[in-house]
Amino acid sequence: MEKLNRDTKYRASIYLRLSKEDGDKTESDSIGNQRDLIYHFLKDKSEIQVVSERIDDGYSGVNFDRPAVKKMIEDAENGVINCIVVKDLSRFGRNFVEVGKYIDQVFPALGIRVISINENFDSINGRSQSDNILLPFLSLINDAYLRDISIKVRSQLEIKRKKGDFIGSFAVYGYFKHPEDRHKLVIDDYAADIVRDIFKWKIEGQSQQRIADKLNELDVLSPMEYKKFCGMEYQTSFQINAKAKWSAVAIGRILKNEFYVGTLVQGKRTTPNHKVKKTVTKPSDEWIRIENNHEPIITNEEFVIVNELLNRDTRVAPNKTEVYTFSGLLYCADCGNQLIRSSVCKNGKTYFYYMCGKNRTTKKCTSHRISDTAITDGVLVALRQHIANIVEMERILKYIDTLPYKSVNVKKLNVQIISKEDEVTRYEHLKTALFENLSDGILDKNEYLRLKSVYDEKQQSAECAITNLKQEIDKLVLNRTQETLWIEKFKLYQNIDAIDRKIAVNLIDKITVYDDKRLEISFKYQYNFDLALSFIQSMEKELSPRNKVKEAV
Repeated sequence: MEKLNRDTKYRASIYLRLSKEDGDKTESDSIGNQRDLIYHFLKDKSEIQVVSERIDDGYSGVNFDRPAVKKMIEDAENGVINCIVVKDLSRFGRNFVEVGKYIDQVFPALGIRVISINENFDSINGRSQSDNILLPFLSLINDAYLRDISIKVRSQLEIKRKKGDFIGSFAVYGYFKHPEDRHKLVIDDYAADIVRDIFKWKIEGQSQQRIADKLNELDVLSPMEYKKFCGMEYQTSFQINAKAKWSAVAIGRILKNEFYVGTLVQGKRTTPNHKVKKTVTKPSDEWIRIENNHEPIITNEEFVIVNELLNRDTRVAPNKTEVYTFSGLLYCADCGNQLIRSSVCKNGKTYFYYMCGKNRTTKKCTSHRISDTAITDGVLVALRQHIANIVEMERILKYIDTLPYKSVNVKKLNVQIISKEDEVTRYEHLKTALFENLSDGILDKNEYLRLKSVYDEKQQSAECAITNLKQEIDKLVLNRTQETLWIEKFKLYQNIDAIDRKIAVNLIDKITVYDDKRLEISFKYQYNFDLALSFIQSMEKELSPRNKVKEAV
């Protein structure tokens, strides 16, 4: 490079940058210390006049997509400045290729003098042989350093995710960051109630758009506005209006978010490397999912019901705000397609009916046509009978629990447990006596270890037997808090005289319609029903004929 005249008056821009992402944690790298170092260096250089300071505080040096450095380069291109001063080249950038391009090509072409104080580099002196070796080497080191920092940061974040630490910038709507541990979350009672309402309204048959409209009508702050209301500096590029409103999309995100059942899902997106900031979505099997990580807002059952509804065709009819009672539950027995609701006018009156969707579109299946009234009446009768069967089943289960046969067997197992517990205690005493004999010199160390090993093995065998006996008791005694909780859900509707959307989605899994208008109804908790029925039948075989329970279901 041709040497410039030292008497030239230089209009300089000093560039300052700090980024914790780059590992800039030392005091010497602070913005203030960089500034002091540069002005001290320029104190006796009268030919250089500082006309601007460009500061990128909190920006990584991995690329040049930084507001201050872009403005400085723009000033250089427009002739506003003809000199750039930095503490060291790592402040200007840590990308080896990009830094080299600017130092060797861009700035010389623009006639820009570049000064890097720590590297003792000044382009007015031209590139010495040592500079030709040292500068690329330093840039390469800076690039490698940034890569190393990036790997360490990614590794630490991965560890935190696997530990169940929340590492997002903002808590999910419905939660706050814990005041004493920002990686843990606690329920925000106000927002959590809104989330519960959203799930409840969806189960009741309201569409996502209707739920959003209702929240806007009630003047409930959207998640974005709520964050701002709580004093969070939240910004997004998706905001269009001055005040963000609830939308069907926002409602859908909440309804699909596993976070509300206590499951923490993180690591969905990543960047290819430390130089490319564009995020890409990772395969779902690479996401980090921690169940029961935090307090849930809704139950797993509610989440499953809602997401089953979202996966089914439950579109709202024109001019309606709610889906029909059986939307997404009716299926053709022959082709498996969903049934579609239609209407027909006759004698001035409108009648509603369902028909196979495949028949309607392609005629490749029979119509399976059935009136809305026939389905409602048929399902109501079947549901009442199913609930009656379940109530009778519960009565039988309670009766079985009181039978002498069952209590006698439990008592036998308890006697065996007491015997095994006495055995464990006996071996514990024997080991104590064994140690005393060792201390008194009656046994040598080898004899002590041999006998202790025998007692340990027998004690462990007895403890294992106790565990197995307790499991046998658990099999005889039904745990009502877990195994029969589903019964209570049906008992809530013992006296129903009509079916609404909430009842349908809570108790019915699927309704299959045959071409002869027969209905086959699959109820929720069918596995639990079959399991309880099997238990009753197995107990009947073991009871004496006098005590045998009549089959009621």
